[in-house]
Amino acid sequence: MTDHHRPNVVILYADDLGWGDLGCFGAADIPTPHLDALCAGGVKLSQWSANSPVCSPSRASLLTGKYPAHAGVESILGGRRDTVGLPHQSTLASHLRERGYATGLFGKWHLGVDPAYAPSRYGFDEVFGLRAGCVDYYSHIFYWGRDNPVHDLWDGDDEVWLNGEYLTTVIGRRAADFITRHASADPFLCYVPFNAPHYPLHAPTEHMDRVAHLPPGRQELAAVIAAMDDAIGEILTALDESGARENTLVVFSSDNGPSRESRNWLGGEEISYTGGCAGGLRGSKGSVFEGGVRVPSIASWPGHLPAGTEFDEPGLMMDLLPTILHAADGAEADLPEIDGVSLLEAWQGTASAPERSLMWTYQGQWAVRRGRYKLVVGAREGMDPPASVERAVFDLEADPAESRDVSAEVPEVAAELEQELQRWQERHAAWT
Repeated sequence: MTDHHRPNVVILYADDLGWGDLGCFGAADIPTPHLDALCAGGVKLSQWSANSPVCSPSRASLLTGKYPAHAGVESILGGRRDTVGLPHQSTLASHLRERGYATGLFGKWHLGVDPAYAPSRYGFDEVFGLRAGCVDYYSHIFYWGRDNPVHDLWDGDDEVWLNGEYLTTVIGRRAADFITRHASADPFLCYVPFNAPHYPLHAPTEHMDRVAHLPPGRQELAAVIAAMDDAIGEILTALDESGARENTLVVFSSDNGPSRESRNWLGGEEISYTGGCAGGLRGSKGSVFEGGVRVPSIASWPGHLPAGTEFDEPGLMMDLLPTILHAADGAEADLPEIDGVSLLEAWQGTASAPERSLMWTYQGQWAVRRGRYKLVVGAREGMDPPASVERAVFDLEADPAESRDVSAEVPEVAAELEQELQRWQERHAAWT
């Protein structure tokens, strides 16, 4: 495949977005017309999961094509200016830059704050956004943890101050501008990891008014998601107006399930928060239950992926790197060092997804899925202990809410999953 036919790539990545928080995934109360249209014109990835139930490891897997431990990031990274991050290695951006792509990142990095771990060291030509995990949407200051507040907004390697400008809107505008400038030249990668709808739940008045009928908590969340959808609309408009849409692979996803952390709340009370929705799945951010790892996802590439279809086989974010390189090269890339697989032909409906086991681990929790069955060990409901299920096998096809242990009914399956988990734990130990 020649450079001229290589697709542009746009990755739209939400932060803490639940599986049930988009209209096209069942949310009747949150206006997401741009993402709903993207889904209607593309492939709905209804069984797609993040590689981790928290942010930094998920992002590491997306960019490296590896499990978090293999990539070298298993925990949420901090916000101090000396925070080290992703061990230096090839990334999706560096692979595509080697293939002649212009590469840009607009949004949340969260794979190292120290300058030695800035995104420009990992294959991105143009960078704008925050390096740590979350900021105030208007002051762009990182407030959380035991350290002093830190301003965190960067244009390349330069700190910039845009006090009072709503960050989601700025990210969308910068990404759209990058697309407009590069659409007529070399192919491009535009990676847009929004910090929405991560706490603090700040949204402009126009978006709060749009969902004023919703109760407190849900209203703020809906407004933040609606603002992100508008920013995505600006990005998609830039693709259309520049004539690049027909030759652009667009992927939308989220880094993990919805947050239940009390720090979401803006009412001055230390109470639990229930605004995010996992769409009937069990668990939330921080949990290896489906609600913590399964995320609303969409792929669209006009003329190359069938419009209005659903891909209902399991997939992981680490599969995105080999899938995109397959699209860029016209053939599967030789990448023996990664853990993901190309699903391009499976998305196209011309091949079956490979049979394999998918693994998750976070802070002592373990999970392995093969086909319809999933084993969980030490699984908890969210970010905080204790575990609510010590060991169980669930049939995700019959019981997506993971409510009934079927290990006694399918003893051979349970034994196979136990063996898979043991092998996975041995690999994990070797990586760490």
